[in-house]
Amino acid sequence: MAKKTVLITGAAGFLGSHLCDRFIKEGYRVLGMDNLITGSLKNIEHLVKLGDFEFYEHDVSKFVHVPGELDYILHFASPASPIDYLKIPIQTLKVGSLGTHNLLGLAKAKNARMLIASTSEVYGDPTVHPQTEEYYGNVNPVGPRGVYDEAKRFQEAMTMAYHTYHGLETRIVRIFNTYGPRMRLNDGRVLPAFIGQALRGEDLTVFGDGSQTRSFCYVDDLIEGIYRLLLSDYAYPVNIGNPDEITIGQFAEEIIKLTGTSQKVIYKPLPKDDPMQRQPNIDKAREILGWEPQVSRAEGLKITYEYFKTLSEDELFTKEHNTFEGYIRK
Repeated sequence: MAKKTVLITGAAGFLGSHLCDRFIKEGYRVLGMDNLITGSLKNIEHLVKLGDFEFYEHDVSKFVHVPGELDYILHFASPASPIDYLKIPIQTLKVGSLGTHNLLGLAKAKNARMLIASTSEVYGDPTVHPQTEEYYGNVNPVGPRGVYDEAKRFQEAMTMAYHTYHGLETRIVRIFNTYGPRMRLNDGRVLPAFIGQALRGEDLTVFGDGSQTRSFCYVDDLIEGIYRLLLSDYAYPVNIGNPDEITIGQFAEEIIKLTGTSQKVIYKPLPKDDPMQRQPNIDKAREILGWEPQVSRAEGLKITYEYFKTLSEDELFTKEHNTFEGYIRK
């Protein structure tokens, strides 16, 4: 029997590369696509010589063509951290709108099932806690984070329109804070920022007074939830994340203890529209997918810290370069 084929956009990114690993392991033929605007070829270098993996360097905001049959599309192409989408706001909006439209059109043409990577950011700075999928959110569309938040909200609306109007098989995952190996140290998110500062001997920077909360899910748990959702028959959004909530101040102390560093915590003003609370209600994931996180924060942080310790000095202090000629389909 022929292997099923899956297209994963954002394949050279943190989550995309882990998804590529999972689908290769499950026996799929994997087509990875990325324009490398924030992704790194280092994340998929172990896959490129495999017979069941192909990589295409392409911007999905432009017309997407893939030859042959296609069973699944997972759309994970997007800048995903404030430091990125504040630098490239137009590209962020385009990949969530034009990119999603292009891929939905491809899914329709190929009769493929499509799963989109949405985000807890669709809830904005929530007035409901923890956040359920029925909560509509509290988002500032013209604030600095609006380019990401509204791109993802539009992405959900477009996906659901294709589902209801064209009968396309679609899935929507709302991803909460996730961490693990292959995160970029310089992507601006709190976990790699703290660990990077600890490894460089810098003080840990907390924005605000540290009372804001986050809930951190280890990447293997997240990938398992996404895989189950793709193969389920549920078309509406599902939260995937770890409901174990912690304040940023407490988290900074955990990182100091983990890394054995003696740096102090310094405080800076909170960025505009930074959410004060973030905690998923995962009742739907438990009920529909039989899923809940398995990896404790202590265990996941230890694995992640060991990964970051393997980075070279250049990687700790500068952004890595993408040099992988010969394996890229233009």
